[in-house]
Amino acid sequence: MAFVQSFRFSSLLLVITYLIINIGVEASDPDFVQDICVANMNSTITLNGYACKTVAESSAEDFWSPLLGKPGNITSSLGSLVTLANVEKYPGLNTFGLSLARIDFVEGGVNPPHIHPRASEIVYLARGSVYVGFVTTGNKLFAKTINEGEMFLFPKGLIHFQMNVGKGDAVILAALSSQNPGTSQVARASFASSPSIETSLLAKAFQLKDDEVAHLKDLIAKT
Repeated sequence: MAFVQSFRFSSLLLVITYLIINIGVEASDPDFVQDICVANMNSTITLNGYACKTVAESSAEDFWSPLLGKPGNITSSLGSLVTLANVEKYPGLNTFGLSLARIDFVEGGVNPPHIHPRASEIVYLARGSVYVGFVTTGNKLFAKTINEGEMFLFPKGLIHFQMNVGKGDAVILAALSSQNPGTSQVARASFASSPSIETSLLAKAFQLKDDEVAHLKDLIAKT
């Protein structure tokens, strides 16, 4: 039974990878101009991406990863954990314009409103029932509760979110059209930046009192 579940999970990851390749990853990261370019994480060269290992220095291990095979330990008060397989953790992704993620939720868990500045994202619900959605720059909400076996797409750079609304835990598999999509949580960026944004500005922007902003800063810094 465990083998069947493992095989099924691996098959889902392959399907997600195929889908992201076929919705046009070339629209995000630049195309590669050689067969492979395994990221050299020890290079001191600064460029848009990562310098390459030579082919002689590369091996099959650079193109293999167990990162998404098991659920992580959810300790956040948000009740979710994102395990990201991007170029920094999976060097073989360098120049291929894609990455994968696994999102685990406890019952009622939330992946809060956030953006990926460099990637569109497609999610596949492997387990559970999850409320998902995104908001356009014109403030129109596109949201839906998806069930096991269903997918949803988040356009590049738009605020989006997920919340487990079913009984028990939930698992999402996600593919993103960048080797390093980046993530910026709306609440953390606003109230837990370093150094901190001026309280008076946040109070006016969000129509709050200064003490309410101070409370949010303290609360969100702990999440």
